[in-house]
This record gives sequence, structure tokens and C-alpha cells, in this order.
Amino acid sequence: MSSIDSKNNVSNLNGFTPATIATDTTTAGEIIDTKGFESLSFLNRASSYTDGTYTPLIEDGEDSGLSDAAAVTDTFLIGTEASAALSASGVSKIGYIGKKRYVRLSYVSTSTTTGATLDSVAVLGDPIKAPVA
Repeated sequence: MSSIDSKNNVSNLNGFTPATIATDTTTAGEIIDTKGFESLSFLNRASSYTDGTYTPLIEDGEDSGLSDAAAVTDTFLIGTEASAALSASGVSKIGYIGKKRYVRLSYVSTSTTTGATLDSVAVLGDPIKAPVA
């Protein structure tokens, strides 16, 4: 077992507050401020799954309200949005290594008639100053 302290060197935030999605739509998550961290991962989960596919959409920008939001290219992702799609109860993950300060995960739902409950935890890592609170 490694002696690296993964508890005090990450910060966990809601990336997407648990919600039931029952239509084909794009549902926005929380805006994550990456200041003071070099990496960000989203741990995604679907529960109470009935139908549909839920693909993460990662956007970034410099405005705190993401009025300048732009879809992140795969160059700045670890994994792809397609590979992190949820189409049954379970979990997936996707990483962000871009340089913009603000990042948001949204779910793009397709083939949905009754839906699923989705959520995501944003894990900020590689802090500039550790340990983090």
C-alpha cells in the first residue's frame, strides 16, 4: 500500500446534484472553481435506472458564471465523454486537465422515456498547496 495521502490532497464537491432526468435534454451541473488545483475528475453515477443514455458534456471558461462556456476538446480530457456515458445503473469517470478556471459537467440524455437518477462528484486533485481543507 502506498503512503501517498489521497485524503488530504483532494477536495470533493458536488459536480451534479442528484436529480432524476426523464426527458431527452441537457441538464447542467455545478460550476467548479479549479483555482489552486492542477486536475479535476468527475465520478458519475446512475441509479434507479429505467432507460436512456446519459453522456457527460464537459465545458470550461474563465467567467465564474460560465457565460463563456465552451465544450472541452478531447485533448484536455482524460478519457472521452462517450466512454463515460451511462446507459445502466453504475458509475463512470472522466478527467479534465485543461487550463480554464471554471468547469462544468452536464448530462446530455437521449432515448429517455422514464429515466434515471444521476449525480456526480467533482474531485479536485494535485493541489498547489497541501494539505487541503
